[in-house]
Amino acid sequence: MKSTFRKPSRRGFLAGGAAALTAPAILRTTRAYAADPTLRVGHVSPRTGPLAGFAEADDYVLQAITEMFAAGLENNGKTWTVEIISKDSQSNPNRAAEVAADLILGDEVDIIVAASTPDTVNPVSDQAEVNEVPCITTDCPWQPYFFGRSGVPGEGFESTYHFFWGLEDVIGAFLDMWDKSGAAKTVGGLFPNDADGNAWGDPELGLPKPLAEAGYTLTDPGRYQPLSDDFSNQIAAFKSAGCEIITGNMIPPDFATFWAQSAQQGFAPKVVTIGKALLFPSVIGSLGERGDGLSTEVWWSPNHPFASSLTGATAGELAEGYVKASGRPWTQPIGFKHALFEVVADVIKRAEDLEDPAAIVEAIVTTDLNTIVGPVNWANGPINNVTKTPLVGGQWQQEGDGFDLKIVANSAAPEIPLTGDLKLL
Repeated sequence: MKSTFRKPSRRGFLAGGAAALTAPAILRTTRAYAADPTLRVGHVSPRTGPLAGFAEADDYVLQAITEMFAAGLENNGKTWTVEIISKDSQSNPNRAAEVAADLILGDEVDIIVAASTPDTVNPVSDQAEVNEVPCITTDCPWQPYFFGRSGVPGEGFESTYHFFWGLEDVIGAFLDMWDKSGAAKTVGGLFPNDADGNAWGDPELGLPKPLAEAGYTLTDPGRYQPLSDDFSNQIAAFKSAGCEIITGNMIPPDFATFWAQSAQQGFAPKVVTIGKALLFPSVIGSLGERGDGLSTEVWWSPNHPFASSLTGATAGELAEGYVKASGRPWTQPIGFKHALFEVVADVIKRAEDLEDPAAIVEAIVTTDLNTIVGPVNWANGPINNVTKTPLVGGQWQQEGDGFDLKIVANSAAPEIPLTGDLKLL
């Protein structure tokens, strides 16, 4: 039987995203044909709160995906209406669990997806696991996802699956940059008392052990409370240890506080490489000249050599479409939000029985898909329920009136081209 799912053109997809600027927080895609069965997809992300930067492009991606799914998806000769219901976690893990439970028990979604740090991904995944609902997540290193949920290697989970990079990848990207910098191998660590910070600072699974093996000395003053207003103790410890490199994993407000107080207290490291906080151009722009030269991991960019399995749009075209529609710079989560629904569409089309959660899970497990963020294939994961995507290192460098995120280290993923050279602060 000929498929009734019509793949849109690149131009149609990119233009369609322009309507996203007025998209509602809860999107429902329905069709007039009652005879067609409906499959509901729940989506959770931090629309508001300190993690809102991760969800900045949600409206653009969801609107375009909703239009793309409007004709339905075919499964075993039958066309299914796909309904997407998106809810805000408010950057709060407890709220993320609440809205996930509401999607599962109230809206009775058949699949649930989530993204944007362990504060969103983990509580949503836990709700899905308890209720035996197929779940796909991203935008969180796999160690806090897996071990933060008390995962047992060799056993894993039944219903919940994740694609992203791991701490070993971000450590590799950071070391790749630092080794080129010429800075002394003295590192100060900033790790908050949250799922991310505890994973990054873990003596065995986090940064301390591989940094020591690479000849770096790490000064870790201990966990700080998120949204702290005083980093004087950390700065004093870094000064005392002669730290020329600063690293860690922070939310944007915490880094802004730390960086302002570093200037006030005369602390001037040569390299600052921070996960999470420095991902977003809005954060770098808010720092003014002191944003120039800051570095971070790069999960996705317009220069990544991948294309969408749904539309054929390249990474560059997806980013350009968002910039034109929103008037804002592209952000790294755009690619992964799009890829979530690439995987969802692929699973829907391949599942043997969409009314059976176990069959949907089996379709997730057997995924082998080239997406706009790279290959997604759970047969190739480092641990149960996890598959990895490539990671490189980048540095924000001032260009004209703004900043551009240059890819300056790609040893682990040479297929992603370098676009600049690392410079010291």
